[in-house]
Amino acid sequence: MKTQYVNVIKAGQRVDDLFVLSRKNMSQKKDGNNYLTLVLGDKTGSIKGVLWDDVDRLAARVSTGDFVRARGTISEYRGELQFVIKDLNACPPKDIDPSDFMPATRHDVAKMHEQLVQLTASMKNLHLKKLFDAFWNDQGFVESFTTAPAAKKMHHAFIGGLLEHTLSMAVLADKIAGHYRDVDRDLLIAGVILHDIGKVREFAYQTSIDYSDEGRLISHIVIAIQMVEDKIARLDNFPAETAMLIKHMIVSHHGEREFGSPEPPKTIEAVLLHFIDEMDSKVNAIRDYVAADTSDENWTGYHRLLGRHFYKGNKA
Repeated sequence: MKTQYVNVIKAGQRVDDLFVLSRKNMSQKKDGNNYLTLVLGDKTGSIKGVLWDDVDRLAARVSTGDFVRARGTISEYRGELQFVIKDLNACPPKDIDPSDFMPATRHDVAKMHEQLVQLTASMKNLHLKKLFDAFWNDQGFVESFTTAPAAKKMHHAFIGGLLEHTLSMAVLADKIAGHYRDVDRDLLIAGVILHDIGKVREFAYQTSIDYSDEGRLISHIVIAIQMVEDKIARLDNFPAETAMLIKHMIVSHHGEREFGSPEPPKTIEAVLLHFIDEMDSKVNAIRDYVAADTSDENWTGYHRLLGRHFYKGNKA
């Protein structure tokens, strides 16, 4: 069992514990001998490591992405903690509790999924109900959809993150659809639930969250279109226009071509989907960023991606 997490490790401490090996690079010292630099992590963060002795033999034992047991001491180098490793071994995944290494949603996955199922069951559009029946009856899809993260870093970057993000958006969509006239509530909810389903294949998330080869080469937008087309092809007399409108919502949900959408939103439902997505992802990202800032300052550090500091309130 894992007992020492990265976020509580301190300089001078002896460590003998389990980690995920996320990076492994062989280099050479000035005398020509090899040394190994590594990055080890768990659900609380990551730490840089270095292996000076018996390098070739120990390096051959492990590969990037492995669960490993590392033994050594924690030092400080250039203002950062460094794990000076003396011994290193790969561990079988079957002996590991994944929750020690991957952050996960705090909410009940089964209940969140059931809430989505109930939303789709309330649709009046029978064609859309049959489409979602096809997805919910696909056990492989449901398992992936309820496990996948919604992002690598920016928002909902944890196991179950895609489900949590999608449900939050769907609840918002259901409320907003009744606020504006002439909004197709069923179509909006359908687009919300389907817009990011490609992320079940865009990300690899067995030991850490990263992009899969398919995700890097094709992207979740194209993957989602393929998944929707595959399900629609198995349904009788699914309306071509409805299929086109759903696919438009998927390809336009990033809002602008420069942000990865082949087309900008061109229907009311697509516009609403884009802004609901923006709102939910940004609020989650900002909330997590503020919570992670444990300083006594009134303001967070500078958020590079969002281009600003965030006010935490007067702590006096």
